[in-house]
Amino acid sequence: MSAVSDRLPTFPWDKLEPYKKKALEHPGGIVDLSVGTPVDPVPDLIQKALIDAADSPGYPTVWGTPALRDAITGWVERRLGARGVTHRHVLPIVGSKELVAWLPTQLGLGPGDRVAYPRLAYPTYEVGARLARADYEVYDDPTELDPAGLKFLWLNSPSNPTGKVLSKDELTRIVAWARSHGILLFSDECYLELGWEADPVSVLHPDVNGGSYDGIVAVHSLSKRSNLAGYRAAFLAGDPAVLAPLLEIRKHGGMMTSAPTQAAVVAALGDDTHVREQRERYAARRALLREALLDHGFRIEHSEASLYLWATRDESCWSTVDHLADRGILVAPGDFYGEAGEKFVRVALTATDERVRAAVERL
Repeated sequence: MSAVSDRLPTFPWDKLEPYKKKALEHPGGIVDLSVGTPVDPVPDLIQKALIDAADSPGYPTVWGTPALRDAITGWVERRLGARGVTHRHVLPIVGSKELVAWLPTQLGLGPGDRVAYPRLAYPTYEVGARLARADYEVYDDPTELDPAGLKFLWLNSPSNPTGKVLSKDELTRIVAWARSHGILLFSDECYLELGWEADPVSVLHPDVNGGSYDGIVAVHSLSKRSNLAGYRAAFLAGDPAVLAPLLEIRKHGGMMTSAPTQAAVVAALGDDTHVREQRERYAARRALLREALLDHGFRIEHSEASLYLWATRDESCWSTVDHLADRGILVAPGDFYGEAGEKFVRVALTATDERVRAAVERL
């Protein structure tokens, strides 16, 4: 077996440490806008559901309780416009990152199989392909890829890091193309409820998939919408022919969402009020940061959705990182997400109102 270092890329965040140290030395303290981790409280009704289920001495099931599956199917139909979704169409997962990292392996992909993902993308798509020892490549438009040997296609809308949203027409075209070539399509939609200048659409919508879930699966997370990153709560929805073998594999692997977390997810998916309130917090922070960055000489591209502003000063992303670190502000360099991001930085909205105001004042 090859060494782990041969199978995985260098962990990028280590390169940011010197700039974090510089930002920490600012008299007013660091404003960390480099990561997308929630900072606001977990809503009370979700905490209560977790606490009420704390006495859970037995093993939970990988497929989750019937109440959890009911909550997921209900939300998928209510929020995404999906139709005819049953328990066979859904699968709880232990946070979306483990799914992304291990999915190609669990699907049985390996050397000679091709995995494709966006040119600017969440780094774990590449990690997942590498762990499976599959071949991988990036795209601007997936329908321009050579379909021969392409087994697996990642979509990401809204995008991390750019916030770009694929239109309903674009999604429809890509789904039809993937199906015509027998390519399994997974759509990472974890930021779907955070559209600002666009209304993101799911591949589960009948206008996109023609009323069939064949060959498509959507990935959703409660980390951003409900501040549940610490709970590791996410789920899949889509083709039962794909989810059934995944369920069996995950049973053997013991990939179980904890019972209290399952109860918390039921509460979270049944309530839209806390999602609307959190959106309003992020919208206010976004407006302040966007205006301050523009006034400071940045240009912002895409960013019509998600929790980030994709910003540039038309210079090396590391020069921009250093420039902002001098002001006590830490951001993520764009090349973490692919070579095409070398002149951009990703600015997260996930800081407290007080820290966002501090960033605005320094800019």
